[in-house]
Amino acid sequence: MADQEVDDRLHQLIIDRIDDWIVHRDTTVIAVFLVLTVVMSGGLAMSATDSGTDQFTQDVPAQIAFEEVTENFEQDAFGPGTATSTLIQEDRNVLSKKALESMLRAQHRLASDSSQSVVRTQSVATLVALELDPDAASTAAQLDALERATTTEVRAAVRTTLATNEGAAGLLSEDLNPTDPSASATIGTVTHSLEGVSASNAGTQGDSPFGPIQEEGTFIVESVDSDITLFGSGVISNELGSVIGESLILVVPAAVALIFIFLTIAYRDPIDMVIGLSSLAMAIIWTFGFMGYAGIAFTQILIAVPPLLLAVGIDFGIHAVNRYREERATDQAVTPSMRAATDQLLPAFTIVTGTTVLGFMANAVSELAPIREFGYTAAVGIIFTLLIFGIFLPALKHRVDRGRIAHGIGFISERPISSAESRLGQVLTGGVAIARRAPYLFMIVIVVTSGGLAYYGTGVGTEFTTENFLPPEETPAYLTVLPAPLAPSEYTVSRTIAFLEDTFESSSDDSVTVYIEGPLRDDRALEALNRATQDPPDSFVTDGRDAAPQSILSVIDQQADRSDEFAALVAANDVDGNGVPDQNLERVYEALLASEAGASARSYITEDYSKTRLVFSVKADRSQSEVVADTRAVAADIRLAATATGGIVVFKAVSDVIGQAAYQSLALAILAAVVFLFVAYWALERRPGLGIVNIVPILVTIALLAASMRYLGVQFNAITGTVLSIGIGLGIDYSAHLVHRISEEYRQAADLFDALTVSVVGTGGALTGSMITTTSGTGVLVVALVPVLGQFGLLIALSVLYSYLTTLLILPSAVVMWDNGWGVFDPRRLMSVSNTSGE
Repeated sequence: MADQEVDDRLHQLIIDRIDDWIVHRDTTVIAVFLVLTVVMSGGLAMSATDSGTDQFTQDVPAQIAFEEVTENFEQDAFGPGTATSTLIQEDRNVLSKKALESMLRAQHRLASDSSQSVVRTQSVATLVALELDPDAASTAAQLDALERATTTEVRAAVRTTLATNEGAAGLLSEDLNPTDPSASATIGTVTHSLEGVSASNAGTQGDSPFGPIQEEGTFIVESVDSDITLFGSGVISNELGSVIGESLILVVPAAVALIFIFLTIAYRDPIDMVIGLSSLAMAIIWTFGFMGYAGIAFTQILIAVPPLLLAVGIDFGIHAVNRYREERATDQAVTPSMRAATDQLLPAFTIVTGTTVLGFMANAVSELAPIREFGYTAAVGIIFTLLIFGIFLPALKHRVDRGRIAHGIGFISERPISSAESRLGQVLTGGVAIARRAPYLFMIVIVVTSGGLAYYGTGVGTEFTTENFLPPEETPAYLTVLPAPLAPSEYTVSRTIAFLEDTFESSSDDSVTVYIEGPLRDDRALEALNRATQDPPDSFVTDGRDAAPQSILSVIDQQADRSDEFAALVAANDVDGNGVPDQNLERVYEALLASEAGASARSYITEDYSKTRLVFSVKADRSQSEVVADTRAVAADIRLAATATGGIVVFKAVSDVIGQAAYQSLALAILAAVVFLFVAYWALERRPGLGIVNIVPILVTIALLAASMRYLGVQFNAITGTVLSIGIGLGIDYSAHLVHRISEEYRQAADLFDALTVSVVGTGGALTGSMITTTSGTGVLVVALVPVLGQFGLLIALSVLYSYLTTLLILPSAVVMWDNGWGVFDPRRLMSVSNTSGE
């Protein structure tokens, strides 16, 4: 008993000291927090943004291989810092003389403009021009060859090009008619180079250095022909960057308006609402200031942090003011009322903060740096929220109320949100009524139902694509009618991506790479590559029965067709007569690199003959999972060290990590929350079993949330992948408040159900105000331009709603069962047990 008394005194001593600061040194507390706010605001100027998808791919093995491919091959081909733009042309017939001239004119304008840093252009128009004049090396000469030719000559050249050039058809839409040459769309490529930019990051989807180049290129192309558009990583980067700002412009005013309306109802006093809103603003400033000082860039996933801080801050604020008003309603003065409120709320706020922080920190297990940074930032933000709403807000409220009384400024309302006599109070006691009549039967139904929902929820899939972070193809009609400052820009990337996928069998982005490392000088090394092209999987684009990838083999074939001498060398070293050299490979490579095909060869083999790549085209209508599985299978069958990579493979690897991290962080969050609650309730109440009672509604909430995700077709992605652990953090907020209040009331009540009723009516009223305000404030994310943010906002709103309902409906029955079954809920029984054991 002595140790227990020391622990109790120490625990209460800390609370009493904070209470003293709040009610006796309120002015000093306010001044300290304002100074800290000024200091933290200094970090706002240090904030940076990172709007790309490349932040999620760092350290992923497939991405590492992809970077090695870029450094080893693409950089060697064109010099440091290359990226490709795609020219998309739509016309009644893109193979007509006029359309071909327009495409070449666009290529020529880009190549002639120094701002574009063009090192190569390619299109069907290029191939046709070369068919007309094989010596036309420049875009100017090629355009001149087309303009000088007659319509009949151009049509004949088109037919010959389609018949002799295997790659030409891949640049044309699927409605290609090779007999009477016609097609409705075509694509060309423009390769840019930029000094001082490494090839490994030139085309990434973040703040791409090629963004300005491609933005300027868009205007150049549009000046030639409105039916031609320029598309590339820089265009995507520009939209990724601007869509975040425009989403915030749409969401923040709507969220502020809704929060303002519901806080007005919850506080019913303008001065109290100003105090609450000021505290919310302070929590946001501290958190973003911390990000600036810590060097954490603001990313898409961190857009979720402000709504989370608002959710917890609103909850804390309403609880603090409502609990204080409950004490004032008993005719107590300001100081004892505030002291009684903080004395009870500080332990509850601490429990909520501890479990919420653990829920967010569970994301630290993720292999993806942005998700880890989200967990750290949200956890720090919640700690700031505890300090501000647990100490600053009560001190400010105490100082303001003393001033109002001293100066005769009246209170518009000091009533708590609900009372036992109010209609809301009667509704809130529904869970108590169930607990009084049939708690065991009700809990059996809940357990069975939750198990079914959890099993159904395990079917939630994962995804990670650039489109996750882009606006929809068509801007919703309700956004187009907004006034100029709020109306979103016209976004085209999603529509363009969909057009490429629907129109071309294999667009520029529909390719995968097998990166191979090994002794390529060894006999039969090229045969190993050749076998990888035979009997290709169904998702690969084929040429007859083979995959026909772009590789060192295709360069060898092309050079053999051009040079009889090189063809003889290949034949002399081709043992089995299949066109693939089997011996003396180093001599073959040396001859190839020394020929006019040397530049192309260096795109597929390194100078030391130790690394190569196979670039397979894949069908645009095949799923990411199917393509990646097929690519990995092809890589596994190659006897050399081979790694599947490319954009599709990298994104699939990231989605796999997201799915794995979602369940890992959920399990870790539950385990950490249970341990923390056991320790917290032992330290605060000497009743560790309350931790089990506290966690029951949360488990039901998670089951409901997972089932809702599957039912609504929402998959785990870079942002929604955090929602389950967040559900733990936010859900415990509600149950912890009620459990702690029940524990406090049961110390004084003669009957458990009396304690339940008082707690549910008092704390339940504050929970109701918090739930309505938070669900509306976070749910407004559904109007964001980025669909994934809308999904996240919806899931957070559902998480809060489910937490509220399960807390009020299920928690009373869980308390009754625990009290009846274990006898550790009643502190008087506990003391009796302790005394008996002590004797």
